[in-house]
Order: sequence, then C-alpha cells, then structure tokens
Amino acid sequence: MKKALIITYYWPPAGGSGVQRWLKFVKYFRDFGIEPVVYTVENPNYPIVDESLVNDIPEGVEILKQPIWEPNNLFAFIGKKKTESAGFLNPNPSKFGKILQYIRANYFIPDARKFWIKPSTSYLKKYLKSNKIDVVITTGPPHSVHLIGLYLKNELNIKWLADFRDPWTEIDYFQQLPLTKKAIERHHSLEKEVLKNADAVLVVGKTMGEKFSVFSNNVITITNGFDEVITDAIVELDPKFTVTHVGLMNADRNPEMLWEVLSEIISENKEFAADFELKLVGKADASVIADISKYKLSKNIQIIDYVAHDKVVEFQKKSQILLLIVNNVPSAKGIITGKIFEYLMAKRPILAIAPLNGDLAEILKGTNGGLVVDFGDKNTLKMAILNIYFKFKQGKLTVESKNIAQFHRRELTKKVSEIIYKITE
Repeated sequence: MKKALIITYYWPPAGGSGVQRWLKFVKYFRDFGIEPVVYTVENPNYPIVDESLVNDIPEGVEILKQPIWEPNNLFAFIGKKKTESAGFLNPNPSKFGKILQYIRANYFIPDARKFWIKPSTSYLKKYLKSNKIDVVITTGPPHSVHLIGLYLKNELNIKWLADFRDPWTEIDYFQQLPLTKKAIERHHSLEKEVLKNADAVLVVGKTMGEKFSVFSNNVITITNGFDEVITDAIVELDPKFTVTHVGLMNADRNPEMLWEVLSEIISENKEFAADFELKLVGKADASVIADISKYKLSKNIQIIDYVAHDKVVEFQKKSQILLLIVNNVPSAKGIITGKIFEYLMAKRPILAIAPLNGDLAEILKGTNGGLVVDFGDKNTLKMAILNIYFKFKQGKLTVESKNIAQFHRRELTKKVSEIIYKITE
C-alpha cells in the first residue's frame, strides 16, 4: 500500500469543477493500493458550496488543515459593485477596479493564495518527517499550491507529482491580466521550475501536455471524467426542445453568434419559437444577460442558479441537446471543459462551439458524442440547429456515442495509481 499526500485548495464543501478531480481520485484510490491523506484549507471562502460532495469522501481518510489569509476577500469587499462578472476577471472594471486588478496581478504571484505557501511548507515539513508518505501530489489552480510541492521536493527530496487542472501561463485569462514584463517573466520562471522538478506532471489535455513537454520528460495526460453509472435506462426527456448549458458562462464564453442565430430562427419559424427553451444552469456573466435581452430571447430562456451536483446530472439527462462553449481566446485549442465528460455520460447530443482542430473536438469525434461548430461560422451553426430541431420533431433525436467508459473516474484513478507506483518504486 502506497501513501499519497494530496495538497489541494479546493475540497468539500467546495462546489464547482475545481474540487471534482481529486475528490474522485481520493474516492477510488484504495481500490488500487493507494491510501490518501488530504491537506487543505481550514478557513476557505469558496465562491460555490455544495455540501452533497462531502458524501464522496471515503470513511477514515486523514484530512489535514491549516488556515489561510486571502487578500481576495479584501479585494472582493472594497471592489464590490452591483454588476458582477461571472469569472476571474471583470471585463469592464471601474477605475478603482483596474487598480485592484493591477495590484492582484503584479503583487500576488503566482496568485492571491501565495500566503498559504509558507505556513503550509512549515507544517508539512514537520508532518512528513514524522509520517511515512510515498508521494506528494499538488493540484492547481491555484498554482501557488505547486510551490508548496516544489519546496518540499527541494528540502526533503520526496517524490512529487504536479497536477495541472488548468494551464498556468496559457490559461484563458492570463493574457488579459494587466501584467508588467517583470511579472510575466516571474510567472514563466516559476512554471518552468515546477515542471522541471516534479517527478511527474499530470495534465488534462493533449495540447497542454505538448507545451509542458518542453520542460519535463514525464508529462502524462489524465483527462477529467464522470462518476455516474453508465446506463441505458430510459429517461423522460424534456417535452420542449431544450438546449442546456451547465456551468459558468463568463464574458469570454459568451456566444453572441449563438444568440444571433437563435433570434433569427425564432423570428423565421413560429413553431421553433414555441418549442425552444434554453436552460443556463450556473452563473452567467452580465454580458450574457445583456445579449440575451438584446436579441430578444428572454422569453425562451430559463436561468437557473447553482444547484447541487446530483441535480445537475438530472438536467443533463433530460435535455434534448447539451450546449458546450469553449472560451474564444488564443489558448482555445487546448481547452477541455470538464463538463464534456458528464455530458457524454448523459448520452444526449452535444452541440459545441469550439476550434475544429482542438482537444475537445478530438474527444467528441472519438466518442461520436456530438457536433463541433467553429467560432464565427454562423451559417453552419444555424444549419446544425435546424437539423437537430428537425430530428426532434420527428422523435429521432438520439446519439450513438461510444468509447465513454474510459472516462469513468474509477478508470482514470487506476491510471493515476499506476503512475504513482511507477515513480515511487
């Protein structure tokens, strides 16, 4: 039995996508000879809370906690405004907001959780000297967590696995940060140091892996996944032509082309107008709400605030089609939103707006899970929606997906366990 110390900022009752990956690995580790120990935050201020996820923590798992001081809490308080953005950055900050963004970007590197590094390394250094641990695992964002792993590696020469749920300098909002040249250099330097010193690096997609392989010769792709049982049980679908998007829809993910297309179809097709309903399950940016109003879609759209994960699964399984939007940013090719795997499990047709040559498109092609339309291709998008609607009216809107079992969390945990055994032997 190997013992793994997982260092993570996000842990139940945190909700959202950030907590899912390592919660599920911990859930299944014992099946493959790994005993997990989790180190996390004692006094978190999570933006989303989902108490139901606590039920996934295996009985008897040792949980270590240390407090954190977060300047983000102060920024949120003094920079609060009536119109909030759904995302890391407010795309239209006030003058004072710009000052706060500049301070956060250039004085808190790699991120505002940097003040957890020193107390964590001090605490964990003592813990590791008196407790046998075979491997330390860090998962980011926040990427400051990786600096805890780097310190422990350098001080104790312990085996270290660095997991990147999202990129560092290639993350979608990095280019939008008001960074100085010195700050950019510092980010790249820290990222390179982490990649070169970790015994293994996990990434969630092929494109990220290719970029990281320049600095590490042991980069392995372990995607995100789903944890529900795959079943062919008949589910009563929504009676309307529902298109469901689950999760955060921030400014970069706001598909104005889609709103324009839907508005045109509604104005041209009265039957479609009566049948169509868009469900946005999760927080939507103010720009999304504004565009929905601009294109006169408010009557056809239901906005549902954050709900527990089990309820999200219900929405997905009952929807006629599932909408997937990749952020229209320079790094779009490598973005794989975690919800794609639960979408696949739901076995409903997926309509994605994303790069045709991207990692997400490759997954959909390999699973026959749905259709990808490129950014800006309005004509193809309109034709695709009308074709899907035609199948809906005929009662033939189905999907013949395949190769989905590989993305079950238990199968993915098996692969991670094999990596742990390999680097610790």
